[in-house]
Amino acid sequence: MTSEEYSKISSSIPPSPGIYKYYDDKNVLLYVGKAKNLKKRVSSYFIKTFTSYKTHELVQRIHHIEFTIVNSEQDAFLLENSLIKKFQPRYNINLKDDKTYPYIVIKNERFPRIFLTRKLIPDGSEYLGPFTSVNKVRELLEFIKQNIPLRTCKLNLLEQNISKGKFKVCLEYHIGNCKGPCEGLQSSTDYDEGLQQIRNFLKGNLTPVIQHFKEQMKAYADAMEFEKAEIMRKKIDHLQNYKARSTVVNPKLGDMDVCSISEQEDDKAHVNFLMVRNGSIVDSKTVLVEKKLDESREDMLAFAINHFRELFSSNAREIILPFVVEYPDPEIQITVPRAGDRKKLLELSEKNVNFFVEEQKRQAALMLSSGEQDMSDILLRLQDDLSLQELPLHIECFDNSNFHGSYPVSAMVCFLEGRPSKKSYRHFNVKTVEGINDFATMKEVVGRRYKRLVSENLPLPQLVIIDGGKGQLNAALEAVEELGLSGRMTLVGLAKNVEEIFFAGDKESLQLPYGSSSLKLIRYIRDEVHRFGISFHRQKRAKGTFKNELESINGIGSNTADTLLRTFRSVRNIMNATEQELADIVGPAKARLVREHFQKAM
Repeated sequence: MTSEEYSKISSSIPPSPGIYKYYDDKNVLLYVGKAKNLKKRVSSYFIKTFTSYKTHELVQRIHHIEFTIVNSEQDAFLLENSLIKKFQPRYNINLKDDKTYPYIVIKNERFPRIFLTRKLIPDGSEYLGPFTSVNKVRELLEFIKQNIPLRTCKLNLLEQNISKGKFKVCLEYHIGNCKGPCEGLQSSTDYDEGLQQIRNFLKGNLTPVIQHFKEQMKAYADAMEFEKAEIMRKKIDHLQNYKARSTVVNPKLGDMDVCSISEQEDDKAHVNFLMVRNGSIVDSKTVLVEKKLDESREDMLAFAINHFRELFSSNAREIILPFVVEYPDPEIQITVPRAGDRKKLLELSEKNVNFFVEEQKRQAALMLSSGEQDMSDILLRLQDDLSLQELPLHIECFDNSNFHGSYPVSAMVCFLEGRPSKKSYRHFNVKTVEGINDFATMKEVVGRRYKRLVSENLPLPQLVIIDGGKGQLNAALEAVEELGLSGRMTLVGLAKNVEEIFFAGDKESLQLPYGSSSLKLIRYIRDEVHRFGISFHRQKRAKGTFKNELESINGIGSNTADTLLRTFRSVRNIMNATEQELADIVGPAKARLVREHFQKAM
C-alpha cells in the first residue's frame, strides 16, 4: 500500500485505543499491532522512512487494513497478545514456547483426588499450576502424600455408597496414607481441610500449613495422645526443612513476578521469568522471543510478560524489571530496583537467562569446532578417523537403560547429514528378553530396527554406534548377521566412560583426539541418545507400565513386587536380602520363590 492509497482511507481510522490488522492481497494476516491512538500509529507506517528492511517490506505488502476499537490501552494490549498467539502473523514477534505444561488437578468429585495432568478438562475441577518441571510436580505430590493423607483410589464415594458399606479400606489406609473416607472413617469437612492445606502449600504459603499442624499437635498433646502429637511434630519438621530448601529472599516481600531479557544479534532474545510468592521463588521459566520487525527490547519484554502471567495465572501486583516497560494495567506496579532484595531477585533472573543462552551456545558448539565452518567437513573428518568406506550422512545410535535391575528399555536416535532427525528417533519396549540382559536386549532392538527398515525398503545408515562395550557390539552384530546385512553398514561400540571406539574383531580400541570435531559429534550423538532414552525411561516408570524383573518370577504378582520394592527400594537390595528378611515382608512361600530366582541368576 502506498502513501497515496493510505491517504484515501486514513479519515476512516479513529483516534481511539485499539488494535490494527494488516492483510495482503490474498487476505493473509501479516501483522497485528496495538495503539493508544489508532490514527497516529497506523499513519506512522506511511509517513516516515524506516531503516528496517523488514518494516519496509511489510508496508509494501499491505493490501487492506482492519481495526478494532477497545475501551482502554490495557484491553488493546491483551487483545493484541491473544490475536498474535492465535494467528501467529508472519511479521509479529514469535515466542517459541510450544510445550504442554503439567498441572496438579483437584478433581471435581466427592472426596477429590489430587494428581498430575497435562490436559485441562472443563469439568469443574480445580487446576493448580502450570509447573515448568514434571519432576518438580512429582516431588510435590510425594511430599503432599507424606504429610497430608488423601485418597488415591477411583471409587465413587457418594454418601449412599458409603452408608451401604460398599467399600473396604485398602493398604493405603493401613500404612497411613489415607484416613479411610470410603468406610466413613473421615468426614468431608476434615478432608476439605487437607485440601485447603494443599492449596496453601502449592502457592508457596507454608506458614498456615505449619500453623495448622502445630494446633493439631497441641490438641493431641492436651489429650495425652502423645504418639499422634509426635507424628505432627515430625510433619512440622518436614515442612520446615522443605521451606528451608526453597529460594527465600525475604518473606516480607510478598508476591511478585520478575523478568529479565538477554538480546542476541540475530533478531532473537531470551526472557527469563521468576515467580515469587511470599518471598520464595516457586517457579522459573526461560523462553525464546524472535523479533520480526524493528521491535524494541521493551516491546519484546512486555509481550513475554503477558505470556508468562497468562501461563502461570499470575495475579501478582508487582513486576520487577531491568528497565521501564509501559504495561497497560494501572494496578500493576513496575519496579526497576537499584539495590536491596528486589535487586538481588533481578540479578538472579539475569543469571538464569544468561546461563540459558550460554548453554544454548555450548550445545551448538558441540556440532562445530572453531576451525570448521561446515558440517560436511566434520563428516569427512569422521569418515577419515574411522576409515569408513562411505561418508556417514546417516548415523544411528542405540542405548539400553534400566533402573536398579528393573524397567529395561532401549532408545535409538538418528542423525542425517550430522544433525538430529527427531522424527526418526525410536523408543523400544523390550519384548523377548526376560530380566535384565544388556546383550540380549541390544540384539533384540537392533534386529527389530533393521528388519523394519529392510521390510519397508528404507535406506540403511552408513554408521551405527552402539553405546556400550564389546559385549553389546557383538550382540548387535549377531542381529545384523542374522538379517543378512553384514557389510552393508559399519557398526562400532562406544565405551561408556573413556570414549573409546571399538570395531568388531579388533583387540585394541581407537582413541580419537580429545578436541577433534569428530569426537565432539560422537559425544553429541551419545548424549542425545542418553537424554532421549532417560526421558522415555522416566515416563514409563512414572506410568507403571514396565514389567520388572520381580514380576517375571512365576508366583510373584504386581502387588507383591510393589510391596518388596516399597520396602527394599530396589531390585538389587531385594537380591541381597536374606530369605528370612523377605519372608517377614511377603511370607515364606513367596520369599523362597524370590531367593530361588536370584540364586539361579547368580
